[in-house]
Amino acid sequence: MAYDFDLFVIGAGSGGVRAARFAAGFGAKVAVAESRYLGGTCVNVGCVPKKLLVYGAHVADELEQAAGFGWTLEEGHFDWGTLIANKNREIERLNGIYRNLLVNSGVTLLQGHARITGAHEVEVEGQRYSAEHILIATGGWPQVPDIPGKELAITSNEAFYLKELPRRVLVVGGGYIAVEFAGIFQGLGADTTLLYRGDLFLRGFDGSVRTHLKEELQKRGLDLQFNADIQRIDQQADGSLKATLKDGRELFADCVFYATGRRPMLDNLGLENTGVELDDRGFIRVDDQYQTTEPSIIAIGDVIGRVQLTPVALAEGMAVARRLFKPEQYRPVDYQNIPTAVFSQPPIGTVGLTEEQALEAGHKVQIFESRFRAMKLTLTDIQEKTLMKLVVDAETDKVLGCHMVGPDAGEIIQGLGVALKAGATKQQFDETIGVHPTAAEEFVTMRTATR
Repeated sequence: MAYDFDLFVIGAGSGGVRAARFAAGFGAKVAVAESRYLGGTCVNVGCVPKKLLVYGAHVADELEQAAGFGWTLEEGHFDWGTLIANKNREIERLNGIYRNLLVNSGVTLLQGHARITGAHEVEVEGQRYSAEHILIATGGWPQVPDIPGKELAITSNEAFYLKELPRRVLVVGGGYIAVEFAGIFQGLGADTTLLYRGDLFLRGFDGSVRTHLKEELQKRGLDLQFNADIQRIDQQADGSLKATLKDGRELFADCVFYATGRRPMLDNLGLENTGVELDDRGFIRVDDQYQTTEPSIIAIGDVIGRVQLTPVALAEGMAVARRLFKPEQYRPVDYQNIPTAVFSQPPIGTVGLTEEQALEAGHKVQIFESRFRAMKLTLTDIQEKTLMKLVVDAETDKVLGCHMVGPDAGEIIQGLGVALKAGATKQQFDETIGVHPTAAEEFVTMRTATR
């Protein structure tokens, strides 16, 4: 049968665009349908604008440290509107780049909502197209618990477009998005409280990292409230919000920001017209090659609920394009030792196993930890500490995990990700000459196990 397209991609986010571009480059006839914005969550309401806001919040630290280096500065004034306008201009530029990447690759770009009407058929704005393969890359969407007053809360989608910086903010959640936005709001001057229903945030991260970050955030004056959850939200006569907690306490704010998880974006996608099945969490079920239970339909990225990171979606998109149209270049995605960062303040960088994961996997481990005050802070009164940690297999000497909390953690961990990918041992770390004076050299100078 002759199809209109060899590959029809639904969603022009990181994974979808990567798959479409490379499939077209391999000679396939490709279409991409996108109903919102080119670049997906990451470019528009995710990692890119978030990092820009983190940079903005970090300026407050630089101003505070300046006096120790001899700078006398007039009292700074922050303007939220300027930051958001500049951010919007950069996002528009990136949208244009994504458009050019697709069009210049020979991809047919359809702007409108795509709905699957059969195993090989997609409808966009009333027009039907046939395709040999359909790739679902529609990503995720933030969700707010179903409580009274939920419509008064915002999520990351709305936070990037607030007209003004709220004076008082309640951030609800214990994942990386909640921690990052709490740091953004506080760093830009808002009175910020972070509420989490568990004992300690960032579940799944190394225990030392979680505890260290908690201590550093408290030093900065961030109000951390654990084992706390909101029962209802009510609007006051003056427009402010009252959050009633499950323990009966009442907190008042101008903004309640929820970061309590993301669901797969499957709205009106037409999966009922196919044999595609969902797993018990509501994500699309796929096999190791991203094949759904409908042979002609593939799914990648956040919508399959594996590792919800932009570089992972890119790798999955590349793998799909190669498997379908350049099989001699196909390589499966390696989900081991994926480096990642949390752009909290101070930031986290991590790669490999946590101490807890290593023990659970049966490794006999040696732990190397170092906590120190960064050189940059020695001319200031700031008492922030950096944490560096190595998890090592005591029997093979292989480094199983590297973890850091401190300035430039993400930049430093990226290089260590290569080392772990190559199977580096602690001896090889020890025999590597450090770059002096840097914080990064601490990773190759920790000689004595702390436990």
